[in-house]
Amino acid sequence: MTTDEETLLIGLVSISDRASSGVYQDQGIPALQEWFGAVLSSPWRMETRLIPDEQAVIEQTLIELCDTVGCHLVLTTGGTGPALRDVTPEATLAVAHKLMPGFGEQMRQISLHFVPTAILSRQVGAIRSHTRGSSLILNLPGQPKSIRETLEGVKDADGRQIVHGVFSAVPYCIDLIGGPYIETNEARVRAFRPKSAIRANPPG
Repeated sequence: MTTDEETLLIGLVSISDRASSGVYQDQGIPALQEWFGAVLSSPWRMETRLIPDEQAVIEQTLIELCDTVGCHLVLTTGGTGPALRDVTPEATLAVAHKLMPGFGEQMRQISLHFVPTAILSRQVGAIRSHTRGSSLILNLPGQPKSIRETLEGVKDADGRQIVHGVFSAVPYCIDLIGGPYIETNEARVRAFRPKSAIRANPPG
């Protein structure tokens, strides 16, 4: 029987003025729900939020999902470009205790395989520590296709990995900050861990 301690709690935050006001339907959260349903093979559940591009609101939402809800992983979509209303990275850094620059670097490397404008992205990864533990926060793109590419990486026509997606490193990062053991469908994403960190019979 799975306990709460073994269940990955994911916070999904879609940041968009127009989607949050009902001008159009949000695509980021449904895309992530579908993706995690196909990729995760260990227990998980999620909390979702749809909010406008307001830095104070983003900061408050991230703090709530980390400190109050206790999410191990928080993913944002949208608000990472150079436009004046794009303030997701600023909000993320304002609530973070540790910056994880490799995530942003890898996300841009992946996206550059598809579009030259990937250099305009300001996505960041960071860790927030709180009384319930620690949470990994990652800024993702807003479009479903780009979200999937960022998480899964680049593969050739035969399915061989050319560039690793950022989610390959997430399970071990969650291990290191005290979260639950995450297993994946390796046909989609292989979770990379040192041999010493691999569990022969993880709880289920």
